[in-house]
Amino acid sequence: MLPLQMKALVKEEEGPSYRYKDVSVPNPGQGELLVKVKKVSLCGSDIYVYQWNNHIAKTRTRVPFTPGHEMVGEIVAVGADVPPEYAIGKRLCVENHFYCGDCYQCKHDQRHICQNLNQFGYGRGTVHGGCSEYTIIPARYAYLLKTNITDAQASVLEPVGVAHQAVEEINPNGDTVLVMGCGPIGLFATGIAKAMGATKVIASDIVAKKLEVAEIMGADIVVDNSKDSLKETGMVHKI
Repeated sequence: MLPLQMKALVKEEEGPSYRYKDVSVPNPGQGELLVKVKKVSLCGSDIYVYQWNNHIAKTRTRVPFTPGHEMVGEIVAVGADVPPEYAIGKRLCVENHFYCGDCYQCKHDQRHICQNLNQFGYGRGTVHGGCSEYTIIPARYAYLLKTNITDAQASVLEPVGVAHQAVEEINPNGDTVLVMGCGPIGLFATGIAKAMGATKVIASDIVAKKLEVAEIMGADIVVDNSKDSLKETGMVHKI
């Protein structure tokens, strides 16, 4: 039996704020899934949206909405006309870029820069996000998990996908790759580049702890830019 009420984080107004409040559990409409959220990860953009001091927050979002676009959950109810593979109990992640499928970019395999792009967790085309006990995801944008990775691992598949697309574009097999900046995307890109056949990965950052993680992720060489420049170390000429 599903509850009638749930806890959710809500961005109700423009300005520095989120509200943690009780809201109604939504019902899935045609082609939609009701998903019980298992884990949600925070993106840097979620912090910008809270602080409301960055152009990304002010131009990307449409209040009111629930934030949280990096999440994993379990299907607990389905709406009409949902394909049978989206069965109750299945785990899934969300493709947070709600592409139209009809514009020039979509028809040329560039759905992530769709001309009519809406976004889950930003209030664009949907008020729903992952920072709630239950959320609504259109089956069209649901990715069913195919392995037994943990919920914590699955909750960061969205930023992994960002890094994977970037690395895939350069086809690093047999090449040397330079990753400048070892935040989450850079660290994922480091590991993905090695997995995709890069012969050498050089990672640079100004934070020593991040460079330690870069080595764990597979970086062959790390450069601390708080002390050394890539040019002075000769790394630029070795790429």
